[in-house]
Amino acid sequence: MVNKLFIILVIIGLPLSIIGSLFHWSEVIMFVVYCLTIVALAGFIGRATDSLSIVMGPRIGGLMNATFGNAVELIISIFSLKAGLIGIVLASLTGSVLGNLLFVAGLSFFIGGLKYKRQSFDIYNARHNAGLLIFAVLVAFVIPEVFSHTMNDQDTMTLSIGISVILIILYAAALVFKLVTHRGVYPNSGETEQTDREEETPEWGKGKAVIILAAATIAVAYVSENLVHTFHTVGDTFGWSELFIGVIIVAIVGNAAEHASAVIMAYKNKMEVAVEIAVGSTLQIAMFVAPVLVLLSLFFTTSMPLVFTWAELISMVMAILLMIMISVDGDSNWFDGLVLLAAYFIMGIGFYLL
Repeated sequence: MVNKLFIILVIIGLPLSIIGSLFHWSEVIMFVVYCLTIVALAGFIGRATDSLSIVMGPRIGGLMNATFGNAVELIISIFSLKAGLIGIVLASLTGSVLGNLLFVAGLSFFIGGLKYKRQSFDIYNARHNAGLLIFAVLVAFVIPEVFSHTMNDQDTMTLSIGISVILIILYAAALVFKLVTHRGVYPNSGETEQTDREEETPEWGKGKAVIILAAATIAVAYVSENLVHTFHTVGDTFGWSELFIGVIIVAIVGNAAEHASAVIMAYKNKMEVAVEIAVGSTLQIAMFVAPVLVLLSLFFTTSMPLVFTWAELISMVMAILLMIMISVDGDSNWFDGLVLLAAYFIMGIGFYLL
C-alpha cells in the first residue's frame, strides 16, 4: 500500500515539480509538492538499498540505508549552503540527530514493541556506538561553541576545519574497525548476518536496484534545489523560523528513507538493522555529513563554522544521553519507544516556539 502511494506521488510529483518551477507557481504550493516528491523518491532509495544490502548482513545493510538516506539531506544542505542559508543547514543537522535518535529509534521501538514484548540487539555494538555518539556531539560539537566566544570568525572557522578533518578520519577508522578488523569478533554479529541471509530475498535484482538508486538520487537533487528556494516564502507565510524549518521540516523530509526502513525492520523483528540505521545514521551525520558540509562551504560565498546554538546543543546532548540509557542494555520494548517519542515532541514544541 505504501509502495503504491510512493509510485503515485513520484508519477504526479515529478512532472508537477518541473512544470511548477518553469511557470513559477505559488512557492507555498510548490513547497508541499517538492516535499512529498522527495519523500516518495526517498522511499525508492530505501527499497533499492534494502535490496542491495540483504546479502551483506545487518551492519553493512544498516550503513547503506543510512548513507543513501543521508544523501538526500546532504543534497538539500549543499543547495542551502549555496543559497547562504547557514542557519537552516546547521538546524537540519540538529534535526537529523534528534530525528534519528528520538523519532526513528522511538517509532521503531514502539512499533516493534507492539508486536513483540521484548526485542534485542547487539549489546557490544550498542556500547561501541554510545562512545562514538558521546565523542561526536559532546566533544566535537560542543568545543567549537565554547571556544568561539573568545575567538574571531577566522579562528573559529580554522577550528571548525580542524575538527571536521579529525571527525572524517575517525569515522573512516570506525568503519574499518566495525566492518574489517573486528567484523564478527563479538558474539551474535556473524549469527545475525547469517540469519538475515537465509530469511530474506531481495525485492529487486542488483542491476535494477542500482539503476533505480541512481535515478532517484538524480531526481532528488533536482527537486531539492527547487525546494531550497521556497524556504523564505514558506517561513514568512507560516511564521516558521529558519531553526524550525531546519530542525523539523528539512530533517524529516531529508531522512524519510531511513525513517521508513528502520520502522519496517523493527516490525520484522530485525532490531539489529533498525538500531544500526537510527544510530548509524546519526553517527554519519555528526562525523561525516556535518564535517563535509563545513569543508564544502569553503567553496561558497559564506563559510559555515561548526557552531550550533545552545538550544541545538543541549537538545542533541539530551537526545544522546537518553538514547544511550535506553539502548545500552541491548533490549527494547514499546514503552522505551514511547519515552523517546515523547522527548522528540517536547523538543519539537520548543523549537517551534523559539
